[in-house]
Amino acid sequence: MAVAVEFSVRPLLPQRGRLPLLVEASDAQTDLLAVFDELKALVDEHLLRDGGVLFRGFRLNGAEQFRQFAASFGHPLLNYEFGSTPRTNVTQGVYTSTEYPAHQSIPLHNEQAYSRDWPMKIWFYSMIAAKSGGETPIADSREVYRRIPAAIRERFVSKGLMYVRNFGNGLDVAWEDVFNTEDREVVEAYCKAHGIVCEWKDDGELRTRQTCQAVAVHPVTGDHVWFNQAHLFHISNLQAEVRESLLDIVDEEDLPRNVYYGDGSAIEDEVLAQIRAVLDECAISFPWQEGDVLMLDNMLSAHARSPFVGPRKVIVAMAEGHSQGPL
Repeated sequence: MAVAVEFSVRPLLPQRGRLPLLVEASDAQTDLLAVFDELKALVDEHLLRDGGVLFRGFRLNGAEQFRQFAASFGHPLLNYEFGSTPRTNVTQGVYTSTEYPAHQSIPLHNEQAYSRDWPMKIWFYSMIAAKSGGETPIADSREVYRRIPAAIRERFVSKGLMYVRNFGNGLDVAWEDVFNTEDREVVEAYCKAHGIVCEWKDDGELRTRQTCQAVAVHPVTGDHVWFNQAHLFHISNLQAEVRESLLDIVDEEDLPRNVYYGDGSAIEDEVLAQIRAVLDECAISFPWQEGDVLMLDNMLSAHARSPFVGPRKVIVAMAEGHSQGPL
């Protein structure tokens, strides 16, 4: 028997364009999985144009059904490999969103744009909406690319970016958690396969360096997108007092994370300030409702997190791995 489909389709914030496209159930008893075929057809039609789709008002019962929904789009869900932030596995292929303290903001970024391998699709499921705040702002990465001053864009493209990470020591995520192993040889093999230079330090901890893209071209649409995390990894992203305290503890080369131009030269603070200003201009924010599912094309749309008050639970799934390949 065919399922009667009752939902509306419209931009959530028409004054800001079509991102995200809102697909809203007319009846709260409409099961998200039961109408998957109809919703997938909408995604196939709109995601590559609009960059993101917000499903609202549908019934979805917990992490396992969320996993089923994300996996039904036809690509196995990805493990969180070479991650940069603390997360907890919820069920197969489903993780908590970044577990930073509630008072902290997470700047706009595309998932794993600090590497040469990333997911093309990412889903967020709002299980518990915060009492206040806790939005997941998003932005059109094509628009960000267009708005970045041409001189900065050209410099970033010509030089590329080199991300330097130092794991563990109580300052950042342990390498065992990032690589999901305690075997150094497994880490070394992963790094070799992904163009990452790894170095075991005298204290037994790990340092990695990887040269990556500053912009990317979407493999399907051909759109140019701003696609890096320089503004997030750079030490200037830290509050001044935190920055000073860290540099009192460790030398610059041992900072938990930092980023340079691809030739190893310093990225100017004022350049990153201009980039952050563009990202702020492009940010699109809306309050979560419990049960919301947001699906993004991870190259076309960036995401962030606002500070919040009260309990908040947003879980994440990723799929369709894509590799930039050698630069």
